[in-house]
Amino acid sequence: MSFPWAKQYEPKAPVMKWLDDRLPLPRLVYNAVGAGYPVPRNLNYFWNFGVLAGAALAIQIITGIVLAMHYSTDAATAFNSVEAIMRDVNAGWFLRYAHANGASMFFIVVYIHICRGLYYGSYKAPREMVWLLGVVIFLLMMATAFMGYVLPWGQMSFWGAQVITGFFSAIPLVGETIRIWLLGGYAPDAAALNRFFSLHYLLPFVIAGVIILHIWALHIPGSSNPAGVEVKGEQDTVPFHPYYTAKDGVGVGVFLLVFAIFLFFQPNLLGHPDNYIPANPLSTPAHIVPEWYFLPFYAILKSFTVDFILPAKLWGVLAMFGSILLLFFLPWLDTSPARTANHRPRYRAFLMVLLVDVLVLGYVGGAEPTKINVLIGQITTAYYFLHFLVILPIVSATERPKPVANSITEAVLKGKGGTAPAKSAIEGQPNPMPAE
Repeated sequence: MSFPWAKQYEPKAPVMKWLDDRLPLPRLVYNAVGAGYPVPRNLNYFWNFGVLAGAALAIQIITGIVLAMHYSTDAATAFNSVEAIMRDVNAGWFLRYAHANGASMFFIVVYIHICRGLYYGSYKAPREMVWLLGVVIFLLMMATAFMGYVLPWGQMSFWGAQVITGFFSAIPLVGETIRIWLLGGYAPDAAALNRFFSLHYLLPFVIAGVIILHIWALHIPGSSNPAGVEVKGEQDTVPFHPYYTAKDGVGVGVFLLVFAIFLFFQPNLLGHPDNYIPANPLSTPAHIVPEWYFLPFYAILKSFTVDFILPAKLWGVLAMFGSILLLFFLPWLDTSPARTANHRPRYRAFLMVLLVDVLVLGYVGGAEPTKINVLIGQITTAYYFLHFLVILPIVSATERPKPVANSITEAVLKGKGGTAPAKSAIEGQPNPMPAE
């Protein structure tokens, strides 16, 4: 992003000047997260969740590296190595619980980040690439989390791998070959553990690389904002540091507090008790479920029960992947000129229905597959696809949005997209402080 009023980096110390001339790393940091990066003055706390996702990823990488030093990928010893980490390694219980609950916190943060993008239209031009790279990060997260869930080699780990990889066999002609290639054999065993561990260790660094591209793509057009208007001048922005570094600091503090509550008081709340039973290929659990963050997609997978042209199992696999791939096309499915749902009451109503729909899918994904639950899953799955493929294009083409402010400053002064600034700014005096 190149704003003419952005403050330029000028090293003062001789050492920093020498370094900047030869390796402009300080300049890069200054322009990325420092005073050289102007951002809209009206960003609220929903814009904290990108930084929180980065903090969650850092926790996962650090704890994962240490855990990898003590983990055994042999099927005969994998479960016992996890128990040894919990009991015998200094602070091993802390690292293991931090890693397991950190995955849940990572997904909570990312889901809220996605909801913010849907509500405020962060996927619209000129930020399509930012959104697309975000969806890629989400897919990489899901792959990493699935492989990590297999590694403890408990009952739910083994049977989760058995069931999920089994769905690939529904693909005609090549399905069974893909499944065998994924597992390294005909069933989850030592070969699968080795493969999953290698990829689980590697993919977080791939995610970090894509996050760098995600931030790079964001810095070209600049951040979106709650008012849904583009920056018109210097009066619409403030430097990222110190105003938003301070706000992000508050967000990180709250995040760590919630994380600590799970870690120290309810470390197994989001897990499954069957995963404390060693994997047994001869004993199938009564009810096989994935981790909570996969439940909506698992419900979509289970909603297809009738063969129609293609086997029901294949329809479920296609729908599950399609429910995520739909997000790639969102910038072109929503053609409304308005960005924020604050200016689109009809879209906002349907978006709230979609949120409830996804929550119900999550419940159905973890519930017993009774007739009523299967029916609810089928209805909510149908609505999910209708929302993106039918409702959203129609609403965006027919809805007349509310008037949009001419600038961020005007929106702030009128109370749209932020609270009014200090009195001195209203009277025409410069006021660099951001409004929430």
